[in-house]
Amino acid sequence: MKVGIMGGTFDPLHMGHMLAAEAARDTYSLDEVWFMPSHIPPHKHEAGVSSEDRLAMVQEAVQAHESFRTLDWEISRGGVSYTIQTVRKLQQEFPHLELYFIIGADMVQYLPKWEEIEELVQRLTFIGVGRPGTKLDLAVLPENIAEKIVLADMPQVDISSTMLRERAAEGKSIRYMVPEAVFNYVHRSGLYGVQPRSAD
Repeated sequence: MKVGIMGGTFDPLHMGHMLAAEAARDTYSLDEVWFMPSHIPPHKHEAGVSSEDRLAMVQEAVQAHESFRTLDWEISRGGVSYTIQTVRKLQQEFPHLELYFIIGADMVQYLPKWEEIEELVQRLTFIGVGRPGTKLDLAVLPENIAEKIVLADMPQVDISSTMLRERAAEGKSIRYMVPEAVFNYVHRSGLYGVQPRSAD
């Protein structure tokens, strides 16, 4: 079975994440995409809301998609979330899986800095998802990394979790920028400075 791993802070999960996961699934005929919220990502500051809230938002957002799943392994493990640790455990638990790791095409250039990247590229293939026409020069990467990267295009959407947190804190709407389930959860729980209220 071909499985794509969609890792991230998801603070909050937004339509860009969903589009990237679907683009990767569709382009490379993945059987499933597993969303895996990180506890503390190695390259970012601590998340703006709790791990429990971030996990719940992802669970509620992906449950309607027949090929999307949620794994809480990194949150349950605690500490800094390194992809290599998760992948080792995944392949130990599910040795029959053909694993892909989905990342934004803009992050591909940083792969040489990832923890244990030499081992990681032996264990899986990276799918770099970007906007149509994304220019990415794999030749600047070490050959052993470049040969384990494939690309997929997705519709253009300029949404970031940082922008969404800022909009919410300013009292601006984030509707249609996040899945409806996430929008309802944010408002129901009063996250990111939003006044708690019942779902619209």
